[in-house]
Amino acid sequence: MLERARLLQPKLVMYRRHIHARPELGFQEFQTSQYVSDQLTALGVEHQRGVAKTGIVAVLGNGNGPTIGLRADMDALPITETNDSPYKSQHPGVMHACGHDAHTAILLGVAELLAKEEINGTIKLLFQPSEEGGADDKSGGKLMVDEGALDDVEMVWGLHVGSGETSGVVSVSDGPITAAADSFSGSILGVGGHAAFPHRSLDPIWLASQVLPAVYGIIPRRIDPALKAVITIGTIHAGTVNNVIPMKVDMSGTIRSFEAEVRAQLHAGLEQAFSIARTMGGDYTLTHPYGYPATINDKDAAQFIRSVAQDLIGNNWVQEAHPMMAGEDFAYMAQKARGGFIGLGAAIGDKPRPHHHPDFDIDESVLSTGAAIMAETARRYLKR
Repeated sequence: MLERARLLQPKLVMYRRHIHARPELGFQEFQTSQYVSDQLTALGVEHQRGVAKTGIVAVLGNGNGPTIGLRADMDALPITETNDSPYKSQHPGVMHACGHDAHTAILLGVAELLAKEEINGTIKLLFQPSEEGGADDKSGGKLMVDEGALDDVEMVWGLHVGSGETSGVVSVSDGPITAAADSFSGSILGVGGHAAFPHRSLDPIWLASQVLPAVYGIIPRRIDPALKAVITIGTIHAGTVNNVIPMKVDMSGTIRSFEAEVRAQLHAGLEQAFSIARTMGGDYTLTHPYGYPATINDKDAAQFIRSVAQDLIGNNWVQEAHPMMAGEDFAYMAQKARGGFIGLGAAIGDKPRPHHHPDFDIDESVLSTGAAIMAETARRYLKR
């Protein structure tokens, strides 16, 4: 399978670069969806468009057996690309800065590798929109689950390239892989006034200065130190001029965790921290909705794709994955079916090309490796 995939490498690069040059935001992947559909049609692969708005579900196999799923996300980010490559973004302010173009190219490669195979069972190729949405109502993964795309799926696998990981190395483990990714936004409310007479006002910036240490103290003082958690305040805004005490301080941030109990503690701790403003005579508003849940790999799904990867590329190129605080809406699919989510290193030399950064890029030589592992995992599982 690996040799067959390597023969497809030029085509996989073509797929990836075509998509990279035409990035689209979540639920706006109209060109991408059309391109994927065109390739599937050329391969003679049956597929349905308009799933989860702009997604596609392609079907391989004869249906005489179990159903499994392979997933790739298709959306880009609102980032202006600074790379000067022949395939740089042609859409100003939008960029494939996370590798979803590579994921889509890999899954198209799987379609070609398996299109002519005799498959007892069903393989669903899940071309998913809007992974970068960050909330339930913007998650293409959740919408695919809600619309029934995984109702008959017993195992589902996904893959993510890593621009900071050694090229060609596969990372996989069971248990938590990506964190629950929640957000919060709130305001500390005071009484504005003249900056020369602070005693006649209630300075919300002063109130916020009491709240901030309490927020940052939640994890070291309220959470079991053996567990992992993150709270980061990403924005703080207050005031307009230097001689006016403002009415409020606005702030927002993110909450990351793996365990349900820790997640609840973090949310409760935020309410307690913000309530300090109320005890000092001010007030606050705070919203902290739950976002993507943690991705928890099924033991059997992880072990199966690990063994495939070891057979194809060798034990030395397969390592244990470490849980990361990034969020992933593959989590919804892994809740619906037994899921296995793996990493595929794609670093370009020693130069960092961070995800979600204007100069993000990957080593494209790993595309054939990803296609081979995903295709062989599906083929071998259904041949058991």
